[in-house]
Amino acid sequence: PLYRPANRISLEQGQLGANIARLQLLAASQDLLVRVAQAYFDVLAAQDTMRFVQAQKAAVQEQLAAAKRNFDVGSATITDTREAEARFDLVRAQEIAAANDLTVKKLALDNVVGTPGNQPWPLKQPVQLPALQPSQVMPWVDQAHGEQAQIRIAQLAVDNARLDTKKAETGHLPTVDLQASVGKQFYPKGSATMPSNGYNATQGTIGVVLNVPLFAGFSVQNRVKETLALETKAEADLDNARRTVAQTVRSAFFGVQSTASQVQALDAAEASSQLALDANRTGYEVGVRINIDVLNAQSQLFQTKRDLAQARYNTLLGQLKLKQAAGSLTLDDIRALDRMLTAPEAGAAAELPGSAMTSAPGAGKP
Repeated sequence: PLYRPANRISLEQGQLGANIARLQLLAASQDLLVRVAQAYFDVLAAQDTMRFVQAQKAAVQEQLAAAKRNFDVGSATITDTREAEARFDLVRAQEIAAANDLTVKKLALDNVVGTPGNQPWPLKQPVQLPALQPSQVMPWVDQAHGEQAQIRIAQLAVDNARLDTKKAETGHLPTVDLQASVGKQFYPKGSATMPSNGYNATQGTIGVVLNVPLFAGFSVQNRVKETLALETKAEADLDNARRTVAQTVRSAFFGVQSTASQVQALDAAEASSQLALDANRTGYEVGVRINIDVLNAQSQLFQTKRDLAQARYNTLLGQLKLKQAAGSLTLDDIRALDRMLTAPEAGAAAELPGSAMTSAPGAGKP
């Protein structure tokens, strides 16, 4: 081919396709980072729940023993004992459910990581959550418009649709080709019309061929109309991608702000719940509080502890999802999160019953 404009456009479209594939790989990589972090913190949250339930079980067991002692000496009624027994049975059921949830979460982490026996490391204590930077939503939205893979893919799709229109319009243009051929005829014994001593001939041709399209039944015109309609659709998809990404970024940003505020509120609630529990225990000892008051205060305290731990994990995950929505999530963000973790104390994992990872050789942080 000497002049075929459609071929040049096809080359440009191939380059666009390669760029789209790179962006799809980038989006898949960011999604993988979030899925691994999600599975990782799900295990930590399940471990925290298990630990809090076990602590609550031990506290209720102590309260049950105290209620039985008080009943034996006649300073309390059988009602206190029955209430403590009922709460103890309830906590045992919660412990079974927590153990099952922990096993499922560990299996999910192993599935994402691709290797069995992963034991996540907990957050360093005291937990210091990183501040969200920038602290305003619009910089995140602006960053997403320039870096988010979904928007960039939609923009390349618009460029590709415009090239399709140009390619369709080339149906009216002529093409110029260089053609050459060579042929050889060889008759070693001759023939009826050729000498008997043999015949050998070689022929070659070379030339330039010009093809001018005249009429193709309006197929070119209709193809141009089709590509123009597809171009309009691609532009609409781009606008929709921008709106969707902007909405996702705003939702992720305000979600991080909400969970960060919850962490502060639950941190204060934890201290208040501890004070309330101490006051109810003292009141029970002097006879101004009943056993159910102490049990309720214990449940409130451990529920607050569990909610606080979950809110911290949600805040860290929310920051990762915000960066993913803005298109800026990289492995460096995971490394920064990794520095917030610490190796568990010896024997800490053994407190979690039913764990198959505590004795796994080489088990460590994925």
